[in-house]
Amino acid sequence: MENSTSDIIHLLPDSVANQIAAGEVVQRPASIVKEMVENSIDAGATNIQVLVTDGGKTCVQIIDNGKGMSETDARLCFERHATSKIQSAADLFRLTTMGFRGEALASIAAVAQIELKTRRPEDELGTYIQLSGTKIESQEPVSCPVGCNFSVKNLFFNVPARRKFLKSNQTELSNIVADFEKIVLVYPNISFSLYNNSAEIYRLPSASLRQRILDVYGKKINAELLPLEAETSLVKITGYVGKPESARKKGSHQMFFVNGRYMRHPYFHSAVMHAFDNLIPAGEHVSYFIYLSVDASSIDVNVHPTKTEIKFDNEQAIWQVLSAVVRETIGKYNDVPTIDFDVADKPDIPAFRSNTGKVEQPRKIPVTYNPFAQTSDKKHSVPTDWEKLYQGVETFNTDNVQQGKGKQSLVPNQDEYIVEGLLGRGASSENGNRLWSGGEDVVNNQDLFADIASLPHFQYKGRFIVVPFSTGLLLVDQHRAHTRVLFEVYMQQMSAKKHVSQGNLFPELIQFTKSEELTLQSVQEELSCLGFELTNLGGGSYSINGVPTDIEGLEPAKLLHSLIYAAMDKGVSIKAEVEQSISLAMAQSAAIVYGQVLTDEEISNLLTQLFNLPTPMRTPDGKLVFSVIEHSYIEKLF
Repeated sequence: MENSTSDIIHLLPDSVANQIAAGEVVQRPASIVKEMVENSIDAGATNIQVLVTDGGKTCVQIIDNGKGMSETDARLCFERHATSKIQSAADLFRLTTMGFRGEALASIAAVAQIELKTRRPEDELGTYIQLSGTKIESQEPVSCPVGCNFSVKNLFFNVPARRKFLKSNQTELSNIVADFEKIVLVYPNISFSLYNNSAEIYRLPSASLRQRILDVYGKKINAELLPLEAETSLVKITGYVGKPESARKKGSHQMFFVNGRYMRHPYFHSAVMHAFDNLIPAGEHVSYFIYLSVDASSIDVNVHPTKTEIKFDNEQAIWQVLSAVVRETIGKYNDVPTIDFDVADKPDIPAFRSNTGKVEQPRKIPVTYNPFAQTSDKKHSVPTDWEKLYQGVETFNTDNVQQGKGKQSLVPNQDEYIVEGLLGRGASSENGNRLWSGGEDVVNNQDLFADIASLPHFQYKGRFIVVPFSTGLLLVDQHRAHTRVLFEVYMQQMSAKKHVSQGNLFPELIQFTKSEELTLQSVQEELSCLGFELTNLGGGSYSINGVPTDIEGLEPAKLLHSLIYAAMDKGVSIKAEVEQSISLAMAQSAAIVYGQVLTDEEISNLLTQLFNLPTPMRTPDGKLVFSVIEHSYIEKLF
């Protein structure tokens, strides 16, 4: 029976199928470096060189001294699902190699131009192959060293849409460095080197694991690391974890490896952080380099082509072991004494009387009456001078407020302004001005909060500014409020390209790792706009010759590191994101800290500046700046 002419299903050509597969395997030049270096490791190489041009967009060259390939293998390795790593499906559950899918070289060849020179030790001559978009253009004998020399040129030359989405050379190089670091930390016994445009970035000789970590991230990290070592029937754990005092908000190096393979595992990360409960401030992290060894049959690495997502059969049990090992290590190497604080003797932060600026020291009032004590015969007496306690305190008449009489309140009328809008329900006034809706922006809040600074206010626990008004209490987080205000200032400076800097009498030295230095070079212009003047001394060392005029009392080196980490988190390809990252990091570092006592004038100025902003309710990273506790809620408590 002949096929019907209406049949519509057909097999895709190999070239098209390879380009589709390349979309998962090859996302950027860093993907090529990862796949090719892993192949070199599987080939038994002891020395691997990575040379990139223009961040890998023009050329990525991998040279190794592995076992090389025969003439037939050199041609066959570019076919889909051609691999020497596995023979059957059962081999997927006892993998000992980095690669196994047989897709990497075929995917790379589909979207790039490749030249390969390879020779085995037993062969006198090697093989040279040239491909372009999976098509072999030439193959001939060649004299070359033992091993493989891959040159991948013009990535996505035949897929213009994909090439257009590649980032700047500096950004692509940063991604290459990040993936390169993850590989070299697994194999400290192999020598690695990395070059960009003939400039050396890394030269890593064979060394111990701890030395390899220092070679990558600098000698400063040596004092922060505590060794981990434990072995159970389920897992063997080795590596290093940072000391609690090394915790920082950004810039921590946190890596997991299993059976010689880098992986991302949020669940195991929570196990490590659980061990640091009550030892580090909330929101801060420590560095760790943790290596897990498990039975190959108990994990599944064939989840995603990038092979960084791995499933474990005994995740919960390993979580318990990991957390216990980290906690034991911290206790073993850190003698942390237990200190009991007497709550009764805890110092109070002085309060400020509204509109006076005078410090009122906390008064300790002894309890002279206990209504629940059955044997007590003491009577409660009212002090004769009790009226003095309420001098200067304004009285609010709720009846007058509801009727619109007396002193105008912050929220004049429940019918005109619905306070629930502040709490997230949203409301509109009679003239159409929106209030808060779910904590989002305000169309016009200046009228609503025009006189907020003149209302009675006080500082609570060195963190919150409390403003009582007719319908409740306004609570403002002082650090977040100042962060929100400073963020706008720094953003304006960035936009206006103002160079406001003051020179240092004694220049300060600062050291960056390779990846940090690459990011620094990308945002150096933005840093100059903020007032930082840096001189490159070579080897990752820089001299801080000038700093912004608004960072008195801060450590310039620490601030610079936080700015670099912020830029690394956001990515440096989009200038606006970099400006926001740098401005936010500077605002967070320069904002008033919790526990800092503010004068009445400082509180008034902060409230005025905050509520003059169009979006004062949240910080740029989404944290709540202020909230309102309504009168009705307070009354329900009683």
